[in-house]
Amino acid sequence: MKEYSYFPGCSQGSSAREYGESAIVAARELGIELAELEDWNCCGASSAHMTNHLLSVALPARDLSIAQNAGGDLVVVCAACYNRLKLAQKEMKENPQLAAQVEKIIGADPRFSGEIRHLLDVIMDSLDLDELKSRVKKPLSELKPVSYYGCLMARPKGLLEEVNYENPEKMDKLLAALGAEVKPWSYKTDCCGGSLSLTRTDVVVRLVNRLYEAAEEAGANCIVTACPMCLANLEMRQAEGTLQFKVVHEIPVFFFTELIVLALGNPRAEEWLGKHLVNPRPLLKKAGLAS
Repeated sequence: MKEYSYFPGCSQGSSAREYGESAIVAARELGIELAELEDWNCCGASSAHMTNHLLSVALPARDLSIAQNAGGDLVVVCAACYNRLKLAQKEMKENPQLAAQVEKIIGADPRFSGEIRHLLDVIMDSLDLDELKSRVKKPLSELKPVSYYGCLMARPKGLLEEVNYENPEKMDKLLAALGAEVKPWSYKTDCCGGSLSLTRTDVVVRLVNRLYEAAEEAGANCIVTACPMCLANLEMRQAEGTLQFKVVHEIPVFFFTELIVLALGNPRAEEWLGKHLVNPRPLLKKAGLAS
């Protein structure tokens, strides 16, 4: 079993606990062991970079110093954490003065020499899709998802390694291997307005409504994401969207890790269904995937 250092991020232990738990279970099912960093701290996403630049680098830098001591590459599941950690690593590599200033603040060398990787990339780079297909016990054949990356997993170009940053395909291929009928759409990397949730709710509701309309036009019956902020925003704004736009959107949203665990027949998948604000059970029951 391949072991990686793992930065869980704050959401995966609280508002997105189903993501944090399913990520560990899904990884283990696929031969990947995630070893949580000791004494990690919040990376500052998404407010630190709007408050103080030095703080926005120093917070993730402390985590990177811990990861450096642990050795090897660092795996992240939260798209916002992934983006901030990658940016901090890049800035300190390109700016020795900043790195020295941060080192003085945190009391440790923040220069992480390993690779920061999203769990989706790790899974897809280490996985034989044909072998995965053979292991599926509950094919997701009745699910018609659209893959939603949001704006932080594939961009900006030059910081993240995604080559096809306007139309990433790894999640599509993974879901298809699990038996799902993945629907193509052009909104994979559009912003849901997560960072404006408190300050410009009107903008957020409009953006989320557009995503739901596009998913419905594509023929999807669910949305699958790898970002806890995106999932929370999509679920919370459905009711507000109906108030503003007089349209009822009843499309559940899943983390890709939940569907891996579900398709592989691990009974723990049932634990996370009740944590969603938009109840996924009716769809899963209709598909024969939940009791």
